[in-house]
Amino acid sequence: MAPNRNFMLKKRKFWIHCVLGTAFIFGFMYTAQKLFAIFDFLDPIGDALEGYEITDQVFSNEKWREPPPADTNIVIVNIGIQSRRVIAEQINMINRFKPKVIGLDTYFGVLKPDTLGDLMLADALANSPNIIMYAKLLQPDSNNIWHDVLYCNPLFEQDHETASVNLLIEAANAEQYSFKTCRSFFPKEKLFNEETGKIDTVLGFGVALTKKYAPEKAERFLARNMDEELINYSGNVLDFGKTPYGTRFFALDWDQILDSMQFFPDLIKDKIVLLGYLGDNFNDTRSVEDKYFTPLNKKYTGRAYPDMYGVVVHANIISMILSENYLNQMTEVQSMVLAVLVCFLNVVVFSLIYYYLDRWYDGITKLLQLLQALIFTFIIILVFHYFNFKLNLTYTIVAVLFAGDSLEVYYGVIVNTWEKFEHKLLPKKI
Repeated sequence: MAPNRNFMLKKRKFWIHCVLGTAFIFGFMYTAQKLFAIFDFLDPIGDALEGYEITDQVFSNEKWREPPPADTNIVIVNIGIQSRRVIAEQINMINRFKPKVIGLDTYFGVLKPDTLGDLMLADALANSPNIIMYAKLLQPDSNNIWHDVLYCNPLFEQDHETASVNLLIEAANAEQYSFKTCRSFFPKEKLFNEETGKIDTVLGFGVALTKKYAPEKAERFLARNMDEELINYSGNVLDFGKTPYGTRFFALDWDQILDSMQFFPDLIKDKIVLLGYLGDNFNDTRSVEDKYFTPLNKKYTGRAYPDMYGVVVHANIISMILSENYLNQMTEVQSMVLAVLVCFLNVVVFSLIYYYLDRWYDGITKLLQLLQALIFTFIIILVFHYFNFKLNLTYTIVAVLFAGDSLEVYYGVIVNTWEKFEHKLLPKKI
């Protein structure tokens, strides 16, 4: 006769094994992660999927999100590969129509042989009191404190405010072509000041621009006090079908901004104008300079070309802050706690199956594991879609998928070996 299930649940030894079995599963997961990491180069499928997350389905699938209306607060101007004379003319034309603030997402580090061109650009910048200049933070340490910064030449920087153009994926000093998907950014960064020996706070480029345009919204955003913010992408410009929302922001090519007949003055007046690189011109479909993969990319695997220029990423950040439509996410600690709890519940159920339905163990546990993985995946998408909250259930799903076989190893090898050793060490009295 099969033992009574309630009796098994009342056994203290049963619950001890459930706790130890859960610990064994996480120990096995940790060991497997470390051991098999050395074989990553043999995993072409993993390489192709690297950078993809389940929540990308919400961003890149029109069935989950309707195309949002154009954001009329932001205008992006392409500087192309034009000379500093032309860029000076662009800035002068923009200033003519009185924007609220200008963001210059490009680096003017050294002076050119064309001295007149440099002087023209310097003069245009001097006549732009409402401009935010480029600052690239360098040499981060393990505490995310930067120890160097790249500013424009003093002739151009003058006394203008600067802000960090860094995106989160640049923290590791990787080459741009090795970047994966750009998902988040630092609202403010820490920069070590060698002169004072103190840590200065540097605002992110999009945050600094928003603070000039709508200070109350920027302050509410900073009041969230998040070290890292997910970017709630809402669209792109001229991406030639790479993303589902290609007309989110108004953009002018380098020559269009020079001809006032090609746009209405209201397009620029009292707006945020971002100057940055959008290819040599709008017909340039192959450039990858200052260009990134984003969750909007329709192509999940084998992506040959990134889909969004850096200046457009900053536009998405600004748009998110202005709309106050933020994304929140589960912390690493919360993710691990949930994984342990779910794994423990699985261990309890699987242990009962192991004791009472041992012949059916493999089939039942595999079915339960598959169902849970599918349910958790669907929950991630639904919660992200309806509540703008990103559930980090990676540990949970992996623990569930490892639970069945790992627990069988625990009972079949670890427990049996220990009981045999215990029996020899402490023989029963006759």
